[in-house]
Amino acid sequence: MPKTKPVLTFTIDGKKCRTSPGQTILEAAKANGIYIPSLCYWEGMKPAGACRICTVRVGGRYMAACTQPAAEGMAVENDVPDIQDMRKAIVEMLFVEGNHMCPTCEKSGNCELQALAYRFQMLVPRFPFQFPVREVEPAGTKILLEHNRCVKCLRCVRGVRTRDNKTVFGALKRSKDKKIAVDQALASALPEKQARQAMDRCPVGSILRKEVGFAVPIGKRKYDKKPIGSEIEKAEG
Repeated sequence: MPKTKPVLTFTIDGKKCRTSPGQTILEAAKANGIYIPSLCYWEGMKPAGACRICTVRVGGRYMAACTQPAAEGMAVENDVPDIQDMRKAIVEMLFVEGNHMCPTCEKSGNCELQALAYRFQMLVPRFPFQFPVREVEPAGTKILLEHNRCVKCLRCVRGVRTRDNKTVFGALKRSKDKKIAVDQALASALPEKQARQAMDRCPVGSILRKEVGFAVPIGKRKYDKKPIGSEIEKAEG
């Protein structure tokens, strides 16, 4: 007889959830129709816990849902007022520490940061704008880097590689001085499909395909049609 796959049970906000050992809280929540917001997570890539928007509370301790494995009997707090306000504060900080001009951004309507701001009903950030001086940097012949919009999620660093597994992007410095760098030669050698994938993998409008601009009309972009997280919640409902 075939062996039965092990299953563990735990709760998220009191709801009983089932998952396989090894899955993170974020993955298990998604499989059970529960939305936990995140910016740095990308399915199939090793989690980094960089953005902390997926923070949940377990036994009084705060942890990143994208890196913490689910465990038997775990009681996770997710959709509670203080955690949601913490997430909203992180989104607000990401807006004020960069230069995000949504109405003129090519990714407006396709931007996960913007979509989270709508979900959390962000109107005016509680923090002062910093207006840092950042540049737009050519990244080879196909793409460019708009550093004003970068949220240092490291998706590009972890997920954009050449066929021989060389990293196209890298991170320089640390903390508030962290900056995404690019290998110009490797970026120029990216196939067209992979260059588009690099742009799509970026949750904001920081990686852009040159000479494309507003390819998708406003009103027909992903989050113009449906709120972020709605697919997960609808699947359970």
